[in-house]
Amino acid sequence: MEDKKTLFINGKEVEFTNEINLLEVMRKNGFNVPTFCYRPDLKPFGACRMCVVEIEGRGIQTSCTMPPEPGLKIQTNTERTRRIRKTVLELLLANHDRECTSCEKSGNCELQKYAEEYGIRNIRYAKKKEYAEIDDFNPSIVRDPNKCILCGACVRACEEFQGHAVLGFANRGSKTVVQPMAGKNLCEVDCVYCGQCQAVCPTGALTIKSSVEHVWNVITNKEKKVVAQIAPAVRVALGEMFNLEPGENSIGKINTALREIGFDMVFDTNFSADLTIMEEGTEFIERLKTGKDLPLFTSCCPAWVRYMENAHPDMLNHLSTCKSPQSMLSPVLKEVLPKKMPEYTRENLVVVSIMPCTAKKAEATRFEFSKDGILDTDLVLTTKELGRMIREAGIDFSKLEPSKGDSPFGEYTGAGTIFGASGGVAEAAVRTAYEIATGKALDSVDIKELRGVHNRCRDVEFDINGSKIIVRVVSTLKEAEKSIQEIKSGSAKFQMLEVMACPGGCVNGGGQPRSCDSSFIKEKRAEGLYKDDKELPLRKSHENPEIQKLYSEFLEKPGSHKAHELLHTTYTNRLKGSYKDFQ
Repeated sequence: MEDKKTLFINGKEVEFTNEINLLEVMRKNGFNVPTFCYRPDLKPFGACRMCVVEIEGRGIQTSCTMPPEPGLKIQTNTERTRRIRKTVLELLLANHDRECTSCEKSGNCELQKYAEEYGIRNIRYAKKKEYAEIDDFNPSIVRDPNKCILCGACVRACEEFQGHAVLGFANRGSKTVVQPMAGKNLCEVDCVYCGQCQAVCPTGALTIKSSVEHVWNVITNKEKKVVAQIAPAVRVALGEMFNLEPGENSIGKINTALREIGFDMVFDTNFSADLTIMEEGTEFIERLKTGKDLPLFTSCCPAWVRYMENAHPDMLNHLSTCKSPQSMLSPVLKEVLPKKMPEYTRENLVVVSIMPCTAKKAEATRFEFSKDGILDTDLVLTTKELGRMIREAGIDFSKLEPSKGDSPFGEYTGAGTIFGASGGVAEAAVRTAYEIATGKALDSVDIKELRGVHNRCRDVEFDINGSKIIVRVVSTLKEAEKSIQEIKSGSAKFQMLEVMACPGGCVNGGGQPRSCDSSFIKEKRAEGLYKDDKELPLRKSHENPEIQKLYSEFLEKPGSHKAHELLHTTYTNRLKGSYKDFQ
């Protein structure tokens, strides 16, 4: 029997197993040591020095970079460690724009939090005098260099998740800054707007570009009819902002909150996720028959689409021509609602989508997703922005009575709801494509081999009419790039590739509420979606009666000319990359 491994924290003997560093051991045992730069999903960096501890015989050490060893005697709160942390905080605050009341991260800023906890009232160091310009020229993310604390979390997220070097350190010493290449704005480099950089940023240096005031303006405009669509992953994350458990499905409360805010109608993007499967499943079957443009790449993730247009325009033929669920539902609403309700017109109808994703803001501005100069999706709110609006409206979210979404697009299947987790799009597609191609029911609707928010690449083989079909699921663009290289080398064996840019999928999108323990949180959110799937009466997209009705009344059949006009798109070589590409 293997001896248990123990060490001592503040005199208490504690066990450890496979934790990668002392910080994780301390957190697991209830010792909350502060840190700015450490994130569980990123490699330890040791930049901020806030997590220092004192180890007997070894002195001061950064706990995020030191692995646990049996017998270590650690003190987390000595006079020396407190003095170091206070000095770090004073130095950071001296170089920081301290207009906290007007900062987007106020109340959710780690620098603000630790300054309060450590009682920082007087700063001994001279305040930085230079003021850097704010970069807010792109549709998704605001970069304020005056609030950067050089923790490097954004640099590592961009490189480790997406394989990019969009952000990096420049200069030396007191002149060190984090910035895009050559000091350019984010819209001038190959940023895909996934938002993972701002998600790990502990301050207001990187934030979501807010659309809240724009939404309030259209809601209070009596000439407008404002409708909302809600993405799958929002329902299992928004509640965290109101003390609900991670993964708790709050879609009923969200519907009610939106109506109380002033939205005229509330629809569910799960419906158009089902619609996406009808189109994408049909497209996949056709490609299998012809053998052309395989493997098929999913096209739901706008960061992935932008990456392909910027980095691999020679492979755009592999992307499904299907729009994303957001960009399918919006034109359907603007086409169909005026035919059913005379008070709605394309000119007075405003579609607001609520997404877990910052890249959806950029997607909505693409010229392909407009008609006669009017955008299909007028405005995009992230999950966090909706939470802010609910608070602004004085709504007690936890006490709301649940309500259903509106018809004619209120019904959805379990296949639609699992779109929010990595592997969900592929699983939903297989459920429908298999049954349409074979005419047989699947032995099991639950294809658990395609699931998993932690495993960033997995292959699953299926037998469709005697042909072996391999579906690959990846999350992060860094992992996707490996698959692209397999295809280019001729070694790829898969026929479908699902890609989500954010680790774990949309449940961990850049617009979601965050937690320092994001690995646990995204797992609970995914579990919430699969629980919803299991409890719904219909679990396959092609069984949705409202989808069938939409085809019979307006779209004829999947893959029809009318369906292509409304639900499909084209892509463009944008190798140089620029914000103007989205206009």
